[in-house]
Amino acid sequence: MDQNRMPLVEALQQFREEAPAYFRIPGHRFERGLDEALNGASLAAYDLSEAEGLDDLHHAEGVIAEAQRLAAETWKAKKTFFLVNGTTCGNEAMVLSSVKEGEKIIVPRNVHKSVLMGLILCGATPVYVMPEYSTKWQMWGGVTPETIEKAFAETPDAKAVLLVSPTYYGLCSDLQAIAEICHCHNAALLVDEAHGSHLYFSEQLPLGALESGADACAQSIHKTAGSFTQSSFLSLGSGRLDEERVAANLQMVQSTSPSYLLMASLDAARRGMALHGKERMERALELGQRARQELAKIKGIEVLGTEMEGTCGVWKIDPTRLVFSARELGISGYDLQVRLYEEYRVSTELADEENVVCVITWANSEEDITRLIDALAGISAAESGKTAGRTKFTEKQWLFRSLPEMVKTPREAYFAEKEAVPFAEAEGRIAAEMAAPYPPGIPLICPGERYSREMLELMRQYKADGCEFHGPSDASLEVLYVLKEE
Repeated sequence: MDQNRMPLVEALQQFREEAPAYFRIPGHRFERGLDEALNGASLAAYDLSEAEGLDDLHHAEGVIAEAQRLAAETWKAKKTFFLVNGTTCGNEAMVLSSVKEGEKIIVPRNVHKSVLMGLILCGATPVYVMPEYSTKWQMWGGVTPETIEKAFAETPDAKAVLLVSPTYYGLCSDLQAIAEICHCHNAALLVDEAHGSHLYFSEQLPLGALESGADACAQSIHKTAGSFTQSSFLSLGSGRLDEERVAANLQMVQSTSPSYLLMASLDAARRGMALHGKERMERALELGQRARQELAKIKGIEVLGTEMEGTCGVWKIDPTRLVFSARELGISGYDLQVRLYEEYRVSTELADEENVVCVITWANSEEDITRLIDALAGISAAESGKTAGRTKFTEKQWLFRSLPEMVKTPREAYFAEKEAVPFAEAEGRIAAEMAAPYPPGIPLICPGERYSREMLELMRQYKADGCEFHGPSDASLEVLYVLKEE
């Protein structure tokens, strides 16, 4: 092997040289959206450890404690913790801080896999509820207050509810109503707000989780508020979760060598949003509105809009999250994402079978939007007249309208003896591993649940479409790990 090579560094350099129109995470868009304190700075100068005067994340009493207090004030929180292991560790800590072994927590099926990891760590029993589903857009919507009320009626001893809002597609549930229901049942409302750290800075955006009465939320500041990738907040909105227990749990799921680069970027991003958040969101909203208006004019391109509000469990949509489809042109979301980059150097955040998602932030440029519009117009023109005889994409989610049978808790299954079986022989067996199409990392099946014929068919179809899976030891899915039969 050539030890003079730096394959990852070289790939990063090549990507930057190609100068794509960038609609992915992180939201700072290279240096354009970084605070001036970090923009152009020598990052090595900030790559330090707990040196004199620099405080200690896990026992913050000095400058880190002050930075966290400033963040809490900016995001209207009672207490904010800096995270250097991403919102993943924030979700895990929320679960660990609200329920323990044998207790129950209500979670929708579209939670991120990190919530499942938290359940494995603490041993709590998940009570799954189904979010609403849009057959038009082939995506999960929100969770309704009625669904949560019904879950409490069936499980009155549940200690907490954990929801995802906004979703990867920018769809928000009615958190205010759900918070009232949770508190009436003396339960905590926890929110995975990975995609919503920017919501607090414009009245044109849906209310944030903390503004809606959530007791805690985990926020990916790097996604839409200008910090470096992997840096997030865990914020408490009330005293329902014990601060000392939260801090102790964060020590369990975070590195003992936290990156000062990441923490500095959180501090700088906070200053930027505190001083300029309103103007930044006005800019992002203007860019998003222009993109929506222009894409709506392109033949065969359909844009998800406010017509989704009030349906499919969706209270509000985030207008800075651009979701569009070329289904009328007979192009899948997966293929559209590939063509946008390979033919036009437009890099998008997420694709599913029918849709593509773009993350728009204030750091995007007018040129970025123009390149996206021109790219989709070019693809539309190239496909004009070619759609005759094309079949509609397979509606997969009809196979997943009911929950898999949960035979064991995630923790029980995770630590049980397991064995590998061929994919075709897994029907009726109990899953030892989760299987989550990624992105966004939402598990189709969790440890402890029984494989059905329908679930295996759903997984097969996802794999046939080129979707990658997180969780299975064998990423090819040729074999699946299941619990040994007793």
